[in-house]
Amino acid sequence: MKILHLDTNHPLLIDQLNHLGFTNDEDYTSSKPEIEAKIDNYDGFIIRSRFSVDKAFIDKATKLKFIGRVGAGLENIDCKYAASKNIELIAAPEGNRNAVGEHSLAMLLSLFNKLNKADKEVRNGKWLREENRGIELDGRTIGLIGYGNMGKSFAKKLRGFDVEVLCYDIKPGVADENCKQVSLSEIQEKADVLSLHTPQTELTKNMVNIGFINDFKKSFWLINTARGTSVITKDLVTALQSGKILGAGLDVLEYEKSSFENLFKKDVTSSAAQMPEAFQYLINAENVLLSPHIAGWTVESNEKLAQTIVDKIKLKFC
Repeated sequence: MKILHLDTNHPLLIDQLNHLGFTNDEDYTSSKPEIEAKIDNYDGFIIRSRFSVDKAFIDKATKLKFIGRVGAGLENIDCKYAASKNIELIAAPEGNRNAVGEHSLAMLLSLFNKLNKADKEVRNGKWLREENRGIELDGRTIGLIGYGNMGKSFAKKLRGFDVEVLCYDIKPGVADENCKQVSLSEIQEKADVLSLHTPQTELTKNMVNIGFINDFKKSFWLINTARGTSVITKDLVTALQSGKILGAGLDVLEYEKSSFENLFKKDVTSSAAQMPEAFQYLINAENVLLSPHIAGWTVESNEKLAQTIVDKIKLKFC
């Protein structure tokens, strides 16, 4: 079987597939049309988020048996059409779930203790103790939307705290010893913190809008390490300004390109005047913590993601 690799990954991925007897070709620079012109030579290809794998692309892959996505979500692939062609879809949410859980916790604790703000002030010679008095996580209720690999990982990290962890998920029966499954309305009634762990679907796009936010009984903190499209940024800013959202930790933004490699979907220069007004607010807000889609982007997860893909290909095709 021949496999085409379209994104760079940990070297163990190709090394182990070579050892298993697969022929591995690499092309990290050709355009999508150039890839389409030769994809019919391959039994499988492995991608992260370089471009969308749509119906037209799949139709040109006449020998295709599988698509491997080195990551958790499959939103850049027309999964329904691929399945209709009996193409196996292989993802690796197990590979970076621990990293996402740790990053979610890090963001929350940093916000609660004003670490980012305090660090900047000390570096500028300011020693402001009362202004940086933090709050404690113990005694809070943490609401999770989405309780798959990432949500479960975050809930596990919270076991060391005296907190109540609740989750809402469209799938029934996902609760475990770390989290109680409840209705969305119960989360909106009780949560002090809301953390998103959902894939990108039609149900989750623009999910966190002003109506959704205002349905929360209490003011709350927001953590998003899932997908930027889930949160309408201008509505988030409105809620931050009113105090309905007390602070936000955002590893993802709605402005991201679908490849996640660049911040803005369209060409925008570094000039603040040309950036979206809502984003300008976020970058200047002391109660907002931003990171460039790196929650699952650790040294360890890089290896785990690759190993997960190898193991699943081996199970299916060896």
